Amino acid sequence: ELVTGGRDGRVAVWDIRQKDAPVTVFEPKDLNNIRDCWTVAFGNSFNDDERCILAGYDSGDVKMFDLRTGKVRWETNVRNGVCGIEFDRKEIQMNKFVVSTLESQFHVFDARTEHAKEGFSSLVEKVPHSSTVWGARHLPQNRDLMMMMGGDGSLLLYKYHYPDQRRVKDKDDKPIGVVGTVSLLANRNVSTQPIASFDWSPDKEGLACCGSFDQCVRVIVVTKLNKQ
Repeated sequence: ELVTGGRDGRVAVWDIRQKDAPVTVFEPKDLNNIRDCWTVAFGNSFNDDERCILAGYDSGDVKMFDLRTGKVRWETNVRNGVCGIEFDRKEIQMNKFVVSTLESQFHVFDARTEHAKEGFSSLVEKVPHSSTVWGARHLPQNRDLMMMMGGDGSLLLYKYHYPDQRRVKDKDDKPIGVVGTVSLLANRNVSTQPIASFDWSPDKEGLACCGSFDQCVRVIVVTKLNKQ
């Protein structure tokens, strides 16, 4: 299956064996205020029934669609256009996900606990450069390490640190998630143009490749990841 988002605001799921029409479509509610969908991602696929889609929009909206119910499960706004979005793992029960945006920021959401009113707890981090964060990619061998793609041509490796307690009780005795912290492990400029794509090797830890606006594809090696 494939998931796509477009300028018409639609999020569509496609079966590659059925080319004529999508199998599921999520339409914008307000047809008079349609926003571009810039990025989408699958996740929460821990059994045959459950699966969610995250979608990010130019308005800063982030929506989570539940494919089992066909409805919006959760939504928020991060105040800047969403350039990239990713679960730390697609095939497990939701753990956390990252939203990267314009204005040098990314957000990490703890997805293990969803509060009825507050939703998912989150943190916002500003990267040490004044440009767009085009996306984030989690290391397959360690989901707490993630590479940010900088609009200034830099790659930034961050580590997520879990809190002592991942959930607490609110004043109404309802569980609410507790978000952790992030730390910058490495920062390297590899291009004079924005890094538009990045992918880790699933077989060799630390091996990766990236593409940038200077029309170059670079092979990257990150060492000592097993010590983090």
